[in-house]
Amino acid sequence: MLSLILVGAVLAAVVLYAITLYNRLVRLRNTGDAAWADIDVHLKKRRDLVPNLVETVKGYAAHERALLEKLTAARARAAQAAGPAEAGPAESELTRSLKSLFAVAESYPELKANRNFLELQKQLQGIEDGIEAARRYYNAVVRDLNTAIEQFPANLLAKRLGFTRREFFELEAPAEERKPVAVEF
Repeated sequence: MLSLILVGAVLAAVVLYAITLYNRLVRLRNTGDAAWADIDVHLKKRRDLVPNLVETVKGYAAHERALLEKLTAARARAAQAAGPAEAGPAESELTRSLKSLFAVAESYPELKANRNFLELQKQLQGIEDGIEAARRYYNAVVRDLNTAIEQFPANLLAKRLGFTRREFFELEAPAEERKPVAVEF
């Protein structure tokens, strides 16, 4: 009788552990989904700002057509990216194009003084700050989820319960991307 109670207690402990593990992994997965959605919102705001920047610059730098077309194409590729693996390189390309645009803007004093351009620059800096914070949060959640999935004894159950590793939202060119954005006007 005592062995039957002991077996029942062990079985109950295993079931309780499995339920707790499952709920923790679901919470982490959902938090990761929400964190990615937050990044996506910030990236969309940045992509929506690009046409306004392009239109503002067009009036002052009409002969910079190739740069403006490159920026528009980079924006389109970034908008079509799905998930962290595709979004990272596409957003890095868009960031490089935006840096080029601001570098060209340095040659146009009237543009640098334009109120619309200054306001768009300010909005872009706020969005970039939001992207950075959201990226850090997303990667922290992904790290926690991946760790929970890989730790023993959770790794014995996680895959069977349908949980897999997530991709980090990584920079395509980390050294270049980590340099501060220099938008001086």
